[in-house]
Amino acid sequence: MILRRRTRTIHVGQVPVGGTSPIAVQSMTNTDTRDVAATVAQIAALQDAGCEIVRVAVLDMEAAEAIRAIREKIVIPLIADIHFDSRLAVAAMENGAQGIRINPGNLGGPEKLARVVDAARTHHVPIRVGVNSGSIEKDLLREHGYPTEENPTALIESAMRNVRLLEELGFEEIKISIKSSDTLTAISGYQQLSKLTDYPLHLGVTEAGGLIAGTVKSSVALGILLHQGIGDTFRISLTRDPVEEIRVCFELLRSLKIRERGPELISCPTCGRTQIDLFSIAEEVERHVQKMEKPIKVAVMGCVVNGPGEAKEADIGLAGGNGVGIIFKKGKLYKKVKEEELLDAFLDELKKMEQI
Repeated sequence: MILRRRTRTIHVGQVPVGGTSPIAVQSMTNTDTRDVAATVAQIAALQDAGCEIVRVAVLDMEAAEAIRAIREKIVIPLIADIHFDSRLAVAAMENGAQGIRINPGNLGGPEKLARVVDAARTHHVPIRVGVNSGSIEKDLLREHGYPTEENPTALIESAMRNVRLLEELGFEEIKISIKSSDTLTAISGYQQLSKLTDYPLHLGVTEAGGLIAGTVKSSVALGILLHQGIGDTFRISLTRDPVEEIRVCFELLRSLKIRERGPELISCPTCGRTQIDLFSIAEEVERHVQKMEKPIKVAVMGCVVNGPGEAKEADIGLAGGNGVGIIFKKGKLYKKVKEEELLDAFLDELKKMEQI
């Protein structure tokens, strides 16, 4: 059983973060925030996949002002990602951002930071202190060296220095992230940071890579940390459609028995007995179940003879070959169809199960 590290609770919009709240799944749009229609469409897809908090890049004042129109069309809380410009942080909050991600030391000095904090307090907006290996202050790098697995001190000190800047202004609605592109540095850094503060932590491996490399690196780092009870929100960063990030997030949570959302898909790796296009079928079934919320077990198997028995723990499954497709439930034959009708028939059965 995983024992969560106890942290303070903050709220990002209606989503509680920290304390005993469920670990929240985040992503970030890769659209131009100024393109309201494209950004809303992508957030809608993320919502369907289960994303609970979304972040958008705020590059200029037009993007900050677009947040108002975006907020009117989405359900999940929206965080504004700000770099360097305090005016954009204030404008984003004035236009409805429910959280901001900043590096406080990079906003141009105490007066500008104070204006940001005043706006956050006025609009009841929490602040994520977001530090990564590439944004550490030069004096900390000189003192502690570039962060590594053995010595992530500069990363941690940068985060805590910036947290103190907010605390000195009487602001404590804070979440912290210290991201590295190195898996072991991320693990070590978060492990040490978790012993120094009770603010909620947002986990991530930055610039993790594409679907395969990014999934592996992030799952290793975040899986270890989550298993140790560290982390209150997290993002799997992939150079892909961000919907893929959400899919990986929930599979990671499911594998650790932390949270379940929607069906668990099991499928055979195929062998010489496979006589149907199992890869295409599995991909279509996977796309469909991502929009389902019922926590059932779904199997996609290649062999009519052995498939049902090998996946007898599945609530529902399919297999096919030699022109015949079968749908089975709990290892027992439920329905036979023509092989070319198998996928459509199976998706119809899944829709019925979702409605029960």
